[in-house]
Amino acid sequence: MNTSVKSDKKTSPTQHTPMMQQYLRIKADYPETLLFYRMGDFYELFYDDAVKAAQLLDITLTARGQSAGEPIAMAGIPYHAAESYLARLLKCGMSIAICEQIGDPNTSKGPVERKVVRIVTPGTVTDEALLEERKENLLVAVCSERQKYGIASLDLGSGRFTVIEVSSDDQLLSELNRLNPAELLFNEEVTLLPSLKQRSGLCRRPPWHFDADSARQRVLQQFNTVDLKGFGCDTLTLAVTAAGVLLQYVKDTQQSALPHIQGLRVEYSHDALILDAASRRNLELDFHPSGLMQYTLLGVLDKTATAMGSRCLRRWLHRPLRDQALLNQRYAVITALLTDALFQSVQTQLRHVGDIERISSRIALKSARPRDLVVLRQTLAVLPELQACLAVHELPELDRLAQQIGEYPELVALLQQAIIDNPPVLIRDGGVIAPGYSAELDELRYLSQHADQFLIDLEAREKAATGINTLKVNYNRVHGYYIEISHQHSTKIPAHYHRKQTLKGAERYITDELKAF
Repeated sequence: MNTSVKSDKKTSPTQHTPMMQQYLRIKADYPETLLFYRMGDFYELFYDDAVKAAQLLDITLTARGQSAGEPIAMAGIPYHAAESYLARLLKCGMSIAICEQIGDPNTSKGPVERKVVRIVTPGTVTDEALLEERKENLLVAVCSERQKYGIASLDLGSGRFTVIEVSSDDQLLSELNRLNPAELLFNEEVTLLPSLKQRSGLCRRPPWHFDADSARQRVLQQFNTVDLKGFGCDTLTLAVTAAGVLLQYVKDTQQSALPHIQGLRVEYSHDALILDAASRRNLELDFHPSGLMQYTLLGVLDKTATAMGSRCLRRWLHRPLRDQALLNQRYAVITALLTDALFQSVQTQLRHVGDIERISSRIALKSARPRDLVVLRQTLAVLPELQACLAVHELPELDRLAQQIGEYPELVALLQQAIIDNPPVLIRDGGVIAPGYSAELDELRYLSQHADQFLIDLEAREKAATGINTLKVNYNRVHGYYIEISHQHSTKIPAHYHRKQTLKGAERYITDELKAF
């Protein structure tokens, strides 16, 4: 079986079927990305994509029909089960372009119009089902110049955005081992260090994305500032360039603005101990050869009540601080929490706190699901009690934490009024908005559930209003809803009736109310 798409590039497009012409035209824009091409209830993959997906997902590779005289390698997955397949591909470091049907099959001439609506990559995924709850999913970009490196990292799921500059290959490798990115962006004209070439999630980017002035401008536009002095990185050219590359990539893949990325944090290598890959491995910070987390340092220490806390703890373990003042502040907070077992009451409240870092990011990216809003509502409702727990102790650091937490009674009230207690998983399933929140929606729901009764009531009202007992309210697929009145009652037609169709023995009318229905 000839499964290579290369031979098709030499073939005139007109030799392919119209559908394959459409597929190849879309695929040409995503040459290094698997293209999930929607066909009915399946996402189909063709040619080399099909071969690769069949190997990675252990699904059947078939050959169906021919195009340009060659058999078409083909593999498919059910669209309703796509998330599980996406998760497996992402773990293999693959990126996927989701191509949906956006045209109307009933009016389309030839193949239904299709368009790539989103690109899912290992470092930009935000869907809850595709992420590890207690582990950051980092996208990292590296910009180099004469053995100096700028590194930018972004957890799109939380909006945490950091940069750092290092001055040697060893420091670069140490930082990348610390960050352990799901996806690593690099200049395709730069030769990677040998130890990086085997990493999964490598993504080559064109050299013009690494232009320092253009990249800096992208960062300034993101934060709507005239310089970066407020972030402390105005002179860190390589780091800012890496940040600009990263922002460009995320906007390209998400195809939307990034309103939740509102700050940029600068890290310095001298602020923390430098651990090479061997040291991290031997210390078993969060990995054990057995694969069991309980045998690692993180597994022993992680008693956190929230996923956000667990991710923070992992981050701290991988970057041991050298700042004694900051460390002493943390120790003071720990001592205060241990006093009179204060930590127990705090932990009790934290157990009701959801992953609002990731939920708020999905809201900003317009990909939140109904149950995200329920978790947000529950979390915001518990904040006053959490504040009260922290206020018991007079330690300034705890008081500052309590103030930062804040209270949001208006937002809690809005979510309580607007969202039902147990909404469906997907908004398209309906029934998310609570009854009584929107009078217009309540009316539409009533009509959809009692349409027959509405028409019966309308007919009775119109008969009473016009005095025409033979008046009928009917429907057909050609003309829709109408009111039919025989010619003998033509003198009783109200002024607000609009003629729609003339028959041999009757006239058909429409009203504004019936048109709106």
